[in-house]
Amino acid sequence: MDLRKIKKLIDLLEESNLAEIEIKEGEESVRLARTPKGGYAPAAAPAPVYAAAPAAEARPAAMPMSSPTEASTGGSAKPASSLPDGHVLRSPMVGTFYASPAPEKPAFVTVGQQVKAGDTLAIIEAMKMFNPIEADQSGTIVAILGESGQPVEFDQPLFVIG
Repeated sequence: MDLRKIKKLIDLLEESNLAEIEIKEGEESVRLARTPKGGYAPAAAPAPVYAAAPAAEARPAAMPMSSPTEASTGGSAKPASSLPDGHVLRSPMVGTFYASPAPEKPAFVTVGQQVKAGDTLAIIEAMKMFNPIEADQSGTIVAILGESGQPVEFDQPLFVIG
């Protein structure tokens, strides 16, 4: 895939309200993902995260969905109607959810803990990058819906802040 096509895809992603886009051309594959506004991007990386991967690389198959709501209610996730009252913090991306910075470290937050806007609540690993998930408002953690080490979908409820 030629660099001009990739640049056009980057421009398309930045001009739209899409969070990510993946294009396959023959054996080549390009996946572009944007970090959420106010989110975290490592100092060495630009705000949008771009990665190209060969098609031969093992990748889990994508499951077709008709809406982000189905992602939050399908599979082992709890239905939206069973969420406790409060502000629901949803996953800004697809990836692997981690409740602590390392397996032997304590969790970033626990149920009942007070948090301020901007506090790190968890990490989502996507494309070998660890993206902190920060509280978007102050309050008390009412529920932690993500399981450490488990995959999460875009817009899946992760935390309830009361």
